Amino acid sequence: MSTIATGGSDFGRKHVARGIGRLTDHVIQSGKGSYITLNDGRGEYLDFTSGIGVTGLGHCHPKVSQAAADQCFTLVHGQVSIAFHKPYLNLIERLLPVMPHPSLDSFFFWNSGSEAIEAAIKLVRTKTGRPNIITMQGGYHGRTFGAMALTRSKTVYSQGVAPLMPGVFTTPFPYWHQMGVSPTTSEEEISRQALYQLELVLLQQSAPADTAAILIEPVLGEGGYVPAPPAFLRGLREIADKNKLLLIFDEVQCGFGRTGKYFASEYSGVVPDVLVIAKGLANGFPLSGIVSRKEITDSQSSGSMGGTYAGNAVACAAATASAEVMQEEKVLHNVSVRSAELFAALDELRKEPEVSPHILDVRGVGLMVGVEFSSPSQSTNDPFAAPNGLPNLAARISKRCQEKGLFILTTSLYQVIRFVPPLNITQADMAKGLSIFREAVREVVRES
Repeated sequence: MSTIATGGSDFGRKHVARGIGRLTDHVIQSGKGSYITLNDGRGEYLDFTSGIGVTGLGHCHPKVSQAAADQCFTLVHGQVSIAFHKPYLNLIERLLPVMPHPSLDSFFFWNSGSEAIEAAIKLVRTKTGRPNIITMQGGYHGRTFGAMALTRSKTVYSQGVAPLMPGVFTTPFPYWHQMGVSPTTSEEEISRQALYQLELVLLQQSAPADTAAILIEPVLGEGGYVPAPPAFLRGLREIADKNKLLLIFDEVQCGFGRTGKYFASEYSGVVPDVLVIAKGLANGFPLSGIVSRKEITDSQSSGSMGGTYAGNAVACAAATASAEVMQEEKVLHNVSVRSAELFAALDELRKEPEVSPHILDVRGVGLMVGVEFSSPSQSTNDPFAAPNGLPNLAARISKRCQEKGLFILTTSLYQVIRFVPPLNITQADMAKGLSIFREAVREVVRES
């Protein structure tokens, strides 16, 4: 018993499934605000991962944790197929005013982002009576079977488990890597080419009469932290409307203030037919959902949706408190201010003579920011990499940051480091994290 209680032995670790990867084999003992403490005796680490975009209000936010604790002594599990429960209904009331459009007025809550994607697939197929879904190259939507079939960021998520869900067709996301063009190509040209490729998919692979929906992350997450140009999203809406398709926005990672607005789609003004939400929704408690128009959700028969823990009372109470904190603490304003500081610091770093040849791009919006480093060229005609690229640069920088007291993640097939700090991070903690990152980049570049 004492061995398990310490959390520091190899006993439990030997029994964890090998399929789970991690940045460290140490044990997280606690988290508070922008920091986590491991069992390695080094004290606090600054956390620029936020549990991969989940703890947007920092670890153990007092109001959110208190709301969950209070709910635990009132009702922990009120199964949605038995009756309504108050936290579920309270959460809907809190979320309705921040939806990107009043038409998004019908909610279904589940547990994980993958499950919410599954719910979205089921909804659009039911509404349209059509089987096919068009997904984006580079997109990530989860690891359950339907969601995994729609994921196109890395093959590791589906390798060796075919056949996957049928009826999935892929079109390029408007990202220079996906299009095979120069990184200096304009957004307008990349969007034009990507929309043309989508039109070809509808003409050559999945006829509109067989296609239920188009699925996209307004900002690619696992695919490299790439914002979709507003013109591309508007083009998607036009193509969807012209062909009577539904449009699904996966805002699991880019929603709930991560980009400086409640939802990233607000920058384009494009309203989806189905909005997928999770991660920052409940600040660490497992909760996800889909939001759509009532006339769409009314197409489903009573009892066709559900789940044992769907819309759990404790998670809903935490999400309601999270929504209140977003307003009370003016979190979106903080995102805007910290984002400006982050981009300014990264742009300055990029200008340094030693560093400049190795940074291909600094991109993103709000506090969802990616830094792409050059990779070694495989050929003289390779448009995706600089000839002086260094192998595993992003991974080595991430590891060096960790050695210096900062957890930060890589992402995508390419050498990208992603900044996902808490949305309420202080100026001092942002400066501290950037200082560590600068030191790590300079050291790794010099050693290479």
